[in-house]
Amino acid sequence: MNYFFKNPAAQKVREETRVEERAEMILMILKSRGLQVSDSVRLRVGTCSDLNQLDVWLERAIHVTEATDLFDDDGV
Repeated sequence: MNYFFKNPAAQKVREETRVEERAEMILMILKSRGLQVSDSVRLRVGTCSDLNQLDVWLERAIHVTEATDLFDDDGV
């Protein structure tokens, strides 16, 4: 059974699940803090597939005063 967890397809599914969960957490934190989350913010967070970037945004979601501040200093 251990071979299943090392299978590239299984690893890809786990990574995709982590990405989806992280994006949901970011949006949930913003919402629970009472911040307005625009469709463009929701789209950008929801379509990001970079787990490291999502981690940065997750940390920022705790402190920002506006949802768009998540993206400050991202070089984009």
